Amino acid sequence: MSKSMGKQTMSKGTVYRIVVRSELSERYAAAFEGMEMETKDGQTILIGDIIDQPHLFGILDRINGLGLELLSVEALPEDAHPGPERKLEQKESGL
Repeated sequence: MSKSMGKQTMSKGTVYRIVVRSELSERYAAAFEGMEMETKDGQTILIGDIIDQPHLFGILDRINGLGLELLSVEALPEDAHPGPERKLEQKESGL
């Protein structure tokens, strides 16, 4: 059994930032469960942990299935993790 086949948790993934054209309403949040959703300037930004390539492709398939235009997909550096630990660090540093 390879190391990559071990037990995975959501916090072990890579944080991705996915941008689509169109400001999606909250009713779309269920389609992207587990991801933070922000709308502004005619776009929706999805940020969240992606555990592996099939997980990423599943989200991209949902975007395609909803007829949305994909603008960008970006893997963020580890220190950009949106989890509670990172938010606390930002709050303490005044960001």
